[in-house]
Amino acid sequence: MAFPTAVNNQITDSVTQSNLQVLGTAPAMAMGNLYQATAQALANAAHNAAMAQQQMYTTAQAATTAGVALLYSLDTASTGKATKAILG
Repeated sequence: MAFPTAVNNQITDSVTQSNLQVLGTAPAMAMGNLYQATAQALANAAHNAAMAQQQMYTTAQAATTAGVALLYSLDTASTGKATKAILG
């Protein structure tokens, strides 16, 4: 300790112990912040992956619907063309 000082020894000791407590917990706080940031980043990545998968399913369903509609319309178009050729 820094004895003797112009300030009360108990106050000097209290401030010194407080500063040591802050310095002592700094590594644990830093690791806690690192773990929290890493967990947040991984959660965002998982959320983005789920959203991309949902968008892919929606796009695939739209493409399938368009393809099926095209297949159904081909039969009707060919029937109409054949009918026109027969009647014309």
